[in-house]
Amino acid sequence: MAHSPGKYTDFERLRDQAVALRRAGLSRRQIRDRLHVDNNDILNRLLEGEPPPEWTKRPNAKDDLRERARELRLQGWTYDQIQVELGCSKSSISLWVRDLPRPERRDPSEQAKLAARKRWEHELAVRDEQRQKTKAAAAGEIGVMSARELFMTGVALYWAEGAKDKPYARRENVQFVNSDPGVIRIYLAWLDLLEVERDRLRYRVMIHATGDIEAAKRYWADLVDADTSTFQRTTIKKHNPKTVRKNVGESYRGCLVVSVLQGAQLYRRIEGWWTGMVDAAAGITAPLSSGKV
Repeated sequence: MAHSPGKYTDFERLRDQAVALRRAGLSRRQIRDRLHVDNNDILNRLLEGEPPPEWTKRPNAKDDLRERARELRLQGWTYDQIQVELGCSKSSISLWVRDLPRPERRDPSEQAKLAARKRWEHELAVRDEQRQKTKAAAAGEIGVMSARELFMTGVALYWAEGAKDKPYARRENVQFVNSDPGVIRIYLAWLDLLEVERDRLRYRVMIHATGDIEAAKRYWADLVDADTSTFQRTTIKKHNPKTVRKNVGESYRGCLVVSVLQGAQLYRRIEGWWTGMVDAAAGITAPLSSGKV
């Protein structure tokens, strides 16, 4: 049955109005209320080919979640697994992936293992976040370090990691070895506090034969603000094939040896400082004012 010319003209006039409102930035609901069009099919025909205004679109963050959910669904993930991974509701996931094929059913035991693994990964992520928060809060408790605090720290560091004189081997040398760049920085700051001139310092790298020797030298030279050409001959440590080393890969840079020339007198003072600290610590009975650590 043919439509009357009057109805066709009315529809075209209504469409012109709907398009104009759409291009002016109105939403579907606003256009529907403005033109009194309650039938969604008619409203769809009136707005056919006209894109929605930017402000009515979903936020980018939700678009990213939707795309990620679709990727995981195509990989065979269940709604439960996607929910744990993305932290969104199952109803949203169902809406986003309903046009995708359902994944093949896995063996119940395999499904349980996968679910347990995802729960454990989520738990590890939560624990790591808590761990990082605790570390950051503790770092903030230190504040500004006084000269005396640095002095005491340096003495303790040296006595833990530095070379020491023995009754059976008289070696009153100041030599410090460590693989932690933070420890090396504190040690050098301590030497500066003691007014040990930098030209009295000698550097040497100790590293396994499997490590990148030149890269390690460059790394330590940058850290101590020195030229690699001034470094002493590298000490190469032989690898024992019976041991499984964990300090491997690009992050492995061996240890840095820092020696102080003409350091006998300094060594004697360090040993004396340490003895004084041990005696002083024995007399401390009051706990820290901040309470338990």
